[in-house]
Amino acid sequence: MRCALKSACVDAIFKGVSFFNDKMITPVSEEGNGKGFVSHAPGFWPQTSPELWNDWKWQLKNRVTSLIHLEQHLDLSDEERSGVLLSGDKLALAVTPHFFNLVARNNPEDPIRRQMIPRIEETWTSPYDMADPCGEDSHMPVPGLVHRYPDRVLFLVTDRCASYCRYCTRSRVVSGVGEQELHTNFEEAFHYLETHTEVRDVLLSGGDALIFSDDKIDKLLSRLRSIKHIEFLRIGTRVPIFLPQRIMPELCAVLAKHHPLWMSVHVNHPRELTIEVKDALERLANAGIPLGNQSVLLAGVNDDLETMKTLVHKLLMCRVRPYYIYQCDLINGSSHLRTSVAKGIEIIEGLRGHTTGYAVPQFVIDAPGGGGKVPINPGYVLYHDNEKIVIRNYEGEIFEYPETGNENVQFAPQREYHDEYLYS
Repeated sequence: MRCALKSACVDAIFKGVSFFNDKMITPVSEEGNGKGFVSHAPGFWPQTSPELWNDWKWQLKNRVTSLIHLEQHLDLSDEERSGVLLSGDKLALAVTPHFFNLVARNNPEDPIRRQMIPRIEETWTSPYDMADPCGEDSHMPVPGLVHRYPDRVLFLVTDRCASYCRYCTRSRVVSGVGEQELHTNFEEAFHYLETHTEVRDVLLSGGDALIFSDDKIDKLLSRLRSIKHIEFLRIGTRVPIFLPQRIMPELCAVLAKHHPLWMSVHVNHPRELTIEVKDALERLANAGIPLGNQSVLLAGVNDDLETMKTLVHKLLMCRVRPYYIYQCDLINGSSHLRTSVAKGIEIIEGLRGHTTGYAVPQFVIDAPGGGGKVPINPGYVLYHDNEKIVIRNYEGEIFEYPETGNENVQFAPQREYHDEYLYS
């Protein structure tokens, strides 16, 4: 068996493919549309042993964090080089080796590269840009705890991530170089939760809680579980994508102690779903943790139907339910990454009815200033009164359904349903 594997390795290397830890390794430039699950390890780190590569702490210690390090591996454009030089006072540069291996060396417009490498456009100002587009600071009763919705809170437990996305909604506080500092007061937060019995759902975010040690995660979740009226715990994380080595059996066992526990991961492009990421997500699912994905609609990254369809299909193969597509928040310096709302509606239009319903996420805008998530859908309701509702399906066919006649219901605006409304 070993001889056969060795022979396969030799043959594959001559074809531009190699093996690392008995997994197929494909150069990123040959990966194409991202439909397959491949590995790129060790990639730019060819002398690294499998033992070190699979150590999540080694991955964190060896992140790409400087212009010198970038230029060792990439042919930077002038826009990128200038952006890196200016990134120290906005949002730090940091990319794990695992994720950096997905970046194309010679293409500044590569969809992975656009998410992670600073660009000079981050210094551009738009009249719509905001430091805190979701209005979190104005809904923070104690430092680090955001209470925007009636029965749930956002708990910002750290300001550090495994890697930093250039469109980060919390770039004002994340990474340690933004215009604000996060000073979470854990005891004040726990006291607030104990006294506010309407809170039944706590989402841990930041930063990313999964960069904590197993012991610290266990203690944090245990403390929250000791508050009787909290029914539901969630973790928002990109660690399984940036740092799949972190998702070890020991961590999964810790998380499984605190059910019901749900997890929202963040994948924007199908190439991010590598063999290692798929394995990590399956370990979480096998630990009984329901997984949902939240993508951000980004120009030049995933703002086309075929890319998004490939992504949602691969997510289901990883046992992850596509949950949200977010319109990119109006964060300072993100105008070059924002696409139109119409593009998001077009993508949903191309998914709904054309693939399994489990693969269709909800497109949302997080209303600027703290209005919360607003679902945005194609115009399927054409007319509604107390006698009937007129609807269209994904093929544009029109149907009527009888209404009960309840006059207290708020009906959709009455209007003529001509062709111009079919794709409104």
